[in-house]
Amino acid sequence: MTMVPNIGTRPQVDLAAHAQEMARRERRKSLMLRAWILAGLFFMALPGTVLGFTNLIAISQHHGLGALPAAWIQGHGHAQLFGWIGSFILGIGFYSQPVRGRSVLRVPLLCLLLWTGGVALRWTANIYLWHWRTLFVVSAAAELAAFLLFFNAARRHRLAPTAAPAERPRMAVWMIAVFLGTTGLMAGLIFNFVECLRLAMAGVSAAFPHDLDQRYLVLVAWGFLAPTIWGFSARWLPTFLGIAQPAPQIFRIALVVDIIGVLAGVSGFTLAATILLAIAALAAVFALHLAERPNAPAKTLGIHPSFPVFIRIAYAWLLVASALGIWAALADQHGGIWGASRHALTVGFAATMVFTIGPRILPHFGGVYNLFSSRLMFVTLLLLELGCGLRVSSEPLAYEGIFKPAWYTLPASGILELTAVLLFALNIVLTYARGRAFLAAGAPNFNNAA
Repeated sequence: MTMVPNIGTRPQVDLAAHAQEMARRERRKSLMLRAWILAGLFFMALPGTVLGFTNLIAISQHHGLGALPAAWIQGHGHAQLFGWIGSFILGIGFYSQPVRGRSVLRVPLLCLLLWTGGVALRWTANIYLWHWRTLFVVSAAAELAAFLLFFNAARRHRLAPTAAPAERPRMAVWMIAVFLGTTGLMAGLIFNFVECLRLAMAGVSAAFPHDLDQRYLVLVAWGFLAPTIWGFSARWLPTFLGIAQPAPQIFRIALVVDIIGVLAGVSGFTLAATILLAIAALAAVFALHLAERPNAPAKTLGIHPSFPVFIRIAYAWLLVASALGIWAALADQHGGIWGASRHALTVGFAATMVFTIGPRILPHFGGVYNLFSSRLMFVTLLLLELGCGLRVSSEPLAYEGIFKPAWYTLPASGILELTAVLLFALNIVLTYARGRAFLAAGAPNFNNAA
């Protein structure tokens, strides 16, 4: 009797094994993303916001910046920008890369160790001044090495080529913006490494000189932070808010003007830079259609329904920051207007975007169905906006001597913002700790996450 083989069994077994292996890899990627996000939350809450709050209390008590070491202020800013925002962006960047045959943990884990170690060493050097010359160089080198590892991994991610070069699609505007933001981050890290090396060899204090620090802040804030957020906004907001796709021409104009503004700021043409950056910010808002009526209902399932309102508030803060920048270039004497402009950009715009978009995407990317608490999300955002509004309105009045009682409202703004930061961190941590995982049933897809 002849036995007929079952030719359908082997392929089905192979497909099932392949699907299980892909699910395991996606789960490792999600766990790796959680590590990046938790590291970012740590730097946001402790070296970042807590140090910023203590700095603010000291400034308020002494009615000025004179009694506070510049290294402390720069340590706070470095922990916030690179330790928090940088960790989030690098983590999402690694997660967005397709699963390949090689390990999905080796390079991201090494990058995470270098990045967080570099930020932590920089914070230690700024605050405690312990072997700061050595720590400055080591920390800057570690951060730059981590970024180069990330960049090398990201450049392997290519769209499948078409039959003819002429048929290949143009790069989407959101990808152009994210690429420019990545380039700005690289330029900022190189700038930081060179200056840290210079300070280690010939510097007299563990702080960048004021004029150089101003140029550095323009580079990292408007060369890295702003275009990166604009890019992710162009990618996600049409789906999340039910608005039209970004206007490509206006969006490209915003990016070009932003680049010119950054170059002008780094070159020392401060007033011209602030005007150009304000034009870029306004163009970005129009390109994203944020002032227009939505075409469809916003997607707020699992998050608070105020989501669309806070997205628009964030972009309103972007415009406020750019307007304050022009005022600062014309009239700032004691750092109050510049401080308000930077706070409106970093907290009003960037932090509000993270606190609004984060609860929408981080649970899914981390392999969890829903945010722990949508009500806690609303309370967090409300406290953040109240604190930021109080800080931005009080800082110019106090620092510039326009209204002395404003010194007494600054600590209240710090308390509100610190509470908001801690609540946001708590909400995300509880989401990962207590949320219901879905990776056992299937792996998430970054491209369909919206």
